[in-house]
Amino acid sequence: MLRQLDVLAELGEVTTVGYGDKPKAATEHLEIDADLPSLPQTPAGVALLALRRFDRVEFMGPAVRAAQDLIGDRRFDVVVANEARAMALGHRVAHGAPVVADLHEWAPEERAHVRSWRLLVKPFMTHQCRKYLPKMAGATVVNDSIGELYQQRFGVRTHTVRNAGPFRELEPGEVTDGRIRLVHSGGAVPGRNIEALIEAVHGLDPKFTLDLYLVPGRDGGRYLAGVRALIGDDPRITLHPPVTPDELVPTLNRYDVGIFSLPPLTPNHRLMLPNKIFDFVQARLAVVFSSAPETDRLISEHELGAIAADASAAAMRDTLAALDEDQVRALKQNSDKAAKVLNSAEDRAVTRTVVGDLLPG
Repeated sequence: MLRQLDVLAELGEVTTVGYGDKPKAATEHLEIDADLPSLPQTPAGVALLALRRFDRVEFMGPAVRAAQDLIGDRRFDVVVANEARAMALGHRVAHGAPVVADLHEWAPEERAHVRSWRLLVKPFMTHQCRKYLPKMAGATVVNDSIGELYQQRFGVRTHTVRNAGPFRELEPGEVTDGRIRLVHSGGAVPGRNIEALIEAVHGLDPKFTLDLYLVPGRDGGRYLAGVRALIGDDPRITLHPPVTPDELVPTLNRYDVGIFSLPPLTPNHRLMLPNKIFDFVQARLAVVFSSAPETDRLISEHELGAIAADASAAAMRDTLAALDEDQVRALKQNSDKAAKVLNSAEDRAVTRTVVGDLLPG
């Protein structure tokens, strides 16, 4: 989203409304209280979701109401709805201006592995897509596979804007004989399979180390406490505080192999193309990912690393154990070549065209 805002700022003045502090690229920021949920969580709201009264629900979320109040009578030339649940609000505040949906992933099954979400929210998100996507002046997704889902289900053609970062002028770090430094960065939230990474390293040769840069979730630190307990007294695994987005790639550059594993619990998991693979490439790392069509294609095409057969700790352990230092050196050189292609230049051009073509001349 921050990269998208940088492009929008090239095109005009940008007003953002959302959680958190003002983004650097924003001209004006309207901050929503972080404690306000985007969906109604009152008994009445839950009942309306259960009864499929979706037209009544779409503006009941506390964060949605707060956003409407903050926006007030402002007028815009183009509105960008960040994720599908913002489409209704985007149309309401557009007052006839074109609206672009930045869908990211497959909205109808975003958290379909959670039973309550699957029963209550999935039908609502499907309704939102069916109702609002045909009204959109444009829609973007993170990869072609997810775009095909929107085309098949809702008849909407999308543009692909990958979650890639800018090109970085970096060199692959040296690989020390007798040592392979693994690294993972991301959110400290259940379902990210960090446990499998830790368990894999517990079973590896002592030459492997693992450094984790984890962003705390909104659970009061409970999940991070579980991660610390699982690490135990293994001196090869280090848990670091998170670093800023600008600092992340230079920090990752200190390591040798970026690792990531995700069970295919939802279509978004199965068709993942996360920003991590682009961050790892810009950091000039070898990569080891659990198998998924989009990441498999990039890893194979650019010879970036190895693919674990599944998301289990055993598969990650066995895939990593097969690597030696010379292989990692060669893979890091391949990553250096791929960094010139796997960056955000092409994606910025897509955003610039999709939004820019809608602006008044």
